[in-house]
Amino acid sequence: MANYDNILFSIENNLATITLNRPDSLNALSSKLKSEMLDAVRSLNAPDSEARALLITGAGRAFCAGADLSQGDMGSNNRDLGQSLIDGYHPILLELAALEMPVISAVNGVAAGAGMSIAISADIVIAARSAYFLQAFVNIGLVPDAGSTFLLPRLVGSARARAMMMLGERLPAEKALEWGLVYDVVDDEDIQTQATELAKKLASGPTKALGGIRQLIAQSLKNNYAEQLQAEALMQREMGNTEDSTEGVMAFLQKRNADFQGK
Repeated sequence: MANYDNILFSIENNLATITLNRPDSLNALSSKLKSEMLDAVRSLNAPDSEARALLITGAGRAFCAGADLSQGDMGSNNRDLGQSLIDGYHPILLELAALEMPVISAVNGVAAGAGMSIAISADIVIAARSAYFLQAFVNIGLVPDAGSTFLLPRLVGSARARAMMMLGERLPAEKALEWGLVYDVVDDEDIQTQATELAKKLASGPTKALGGIRQLIAQSLKNNYAEQLQAEALMQREMGNTEDSTEGVMAFLQKRNADFQGK
């Protein structure tokens, strides 16, 4: 397993954990951090990977403050921020979306800009009570990016997404829960423990079925009803031939807990 300078990366008991590790800068997304995160995420779908779930969190008092504005050409008149997104951000987000395993984010502080996009791209988002979400782009004369204009309206509705993006104001964790942006809000001191326990549960589950759920929900955003029914049937055909499906049925009939192997 590779060693990184800007993230912590481990796989234990089938659970991969990526911790953004630039606490002095609130885990702002430097070029090096983005490169390391992309490498780590890509490794998870490798044939020899033992990972069956991914937990993403941040070191220190923040999840991620977004782009590192102290780096690159943010102050240049010749800057091409679009190319910066295409080269540095899109590959990470697309690799996360393509993972064949559940993704959990533990938001332990601010999640702003592209950091918020990474957080809410997870299948399950757990936030600390003091955490908050921020679409800060308008405050520096930019538009939201890193997938936020796709994800946010689908999670909280267009009216709330527009207001959040246009006003550039903090969304506290409790209101994020009320809006349906996060799955749960827990006390600050419990965030890592509870998120890890949930992630471990998913890591020991029927991985192929969990990946299938990810795919079906993604497809439902563009399919009509008939197309989604067909997608479900095709996915169920595939899942019915897995070892975990056989184990799940046998465990149900024998009234015992299933021992899923992710196969």
